[in-house]
Amino acid sequence: MSCRLSLSAVAPAGLAVNQQEFADGVLIVTASARASSAARPSCDRLSHRVHSRHHRRVADLPLGGHAVQLPLATRRFRCDERGCRRRIFAERFGASVSERVRRTDRMEGIVHHLGLALGGRPGAAFAARLMLPVSNDTLLRVVRRRARSRTDPLVVIGVDDWAFRRNHRYGTIICDLERRRIVKLLPDREIGTVAAWLAAHPGIRVVSRDRGGGYGEAAARALPDAIQVADRWHLMENASGAFLEAVSKSMKPIRAGLGATFVDPKLLTCAERRQYGGYLRREKTNAIVTKLAANGVSIKEIARRTGRSRKLVRLIVRGQRTDMFRTRQGSLDPHLPFLDAQWEAGCRNGAELWRRLRALGFGGSERVVREWTTRRRRSERITSAQLCRPPSARTTARLMTRKRDQLTRTETLTVAAIEEGVPTLAEARTLVDRFQSIVRRKAEADLDPWLKDTGSSLIASFARAITKDFAAVRAAATEQWSSGQTEGHVNRLKLIKRQMYGSAKLDLLEARLIGAP
Repeated sequence: MSCRLSLSAVAPAGLAVNQQEFADGVLIVTASARASSAARPSCDRLSHRVHSRHHRRVADLPLGGHAVQLPLATRRFRCDERGCRRRIFAERFGASVSERVRRTDRMEGIVHHLGLALGGRPGAAFAARLMLPVSNDTLLRVVRRRARSRTDPLVVIGVDDWAFRRNHRYGTIICDLERRRIVKLLPDREIGTVAAWLAAHPGIRVVSRDRGGGYGEAAARALPDAIQVADRWHLMENASGAFLEAVSKSMKPIRAGLGATFVDPKLLTCAERRQYGGYLRREKTNAIVTKLAANGVSIKEIARRTGRSRKLVRLIVRGQRTDMFRTRQGSLDPHLPFLDAQWEAGCRNGAELWRRLRALGFGGSERVVREWTTRRRRSERITSAQLCRPPSARTTARLMTRKRDQLTRTETLTVAAIEEGVPTLAEARTLVDRFQSIVRRKAEADLDPWLKDTGSSLIASFARAITKDFAAVRAAATEQWSSGQTEGHVNRLKLIKRQMYGSAKLDLLEARLIGAP
């Protein structure tokens, strides 16, 4: 059964098609209003007296792969009401075509969503493929014009910072955690700015934030009765960072426990000899700075005397500059699980392992794989008395926090030697594991005993920071809210900002992120 579709059926509601023609690949459809009268905009009374006519040209959605121009035969009417200020007025076309626009409302909606999704130049390029003649500036103007701020009452919010330019300028993002959407972008992360915005929303009852002091102070100043919730991910990450700092401070006892206080340069590779030489030079500087600090000299004065930066002097004083060998990402690192599995399966030939890796897309040389097999054979013959090269601080922290059944024989011997030689580090690891278990299980009752046990441990400074922010940390162990949503919206914000080449202004970013209701 055939079906003929007329242009009147696809024309915007309330319009009648009078004429149609093709010109230069554009479908020109002349239309007019179906009603014989028009309502006066000032007094809403109908008028039937036509004063004159003119054509108003608007664009509509494409049809059959052709752009559509819609010349509207617009009538001017007379108003006979004596008290009316507007004696002559042009008719309106209702919701189909708004007043003083060059696009129908349905095309305006498509243009708006293109601008929200793609921005200016990418949106204009895609619109050209869809036969929608709009420029990049038009897309951004539509996005800005149709932006609507959120007016729903806020009860639970998440606050975090984001970078206009990293290490230079930051802003603040505020999210409604109940409705899972962004409500506001602030131009900076100053305490006064955030506190002023929070004070304008007194209905907020829960503020989820990271552990930086700025947002906590702003919330306490503007909303003293609101519950502050520390982000659980940041708590876990801070605990891991505290253990890494404890390992960095304990590198000398670790080397003593592993019997690695002396390194034979003849046993090192060329790259390792360079690193070892740099380590010896760093140790001389460390000794000078440590001696001055022990005599009560300030960090600023030590930096002036030695010519070193304050940051470097601060690291030495805190014991965070003691690594002997610095490890870097190698080409084999992504393939180590596969190599371990093949080794355990009985394949011990370096050339054969290299051929199997090549089949998986490995682009390195055979020599790299053969050197790995040589090191693996030596590691299996090693004993606790032969441990001579300590791992870096980061590697040590990783080995001590992994499950024992995931370690090789060499790594197990290394961890056992460290635990025996540096028992305070093993104690710190146990305390970190306990804290992370408390956060995972939301065991609020275990926080106070944990704080008592950390008094003289290597992570005492981390415990003091928890004590200062104890209310927010306790809320993290009792409340369901956290900043995971906020972090996700920050990633979305960064994606949109990079789509606009990092140069978007705050109002445009906010318009694209929040969008229209």
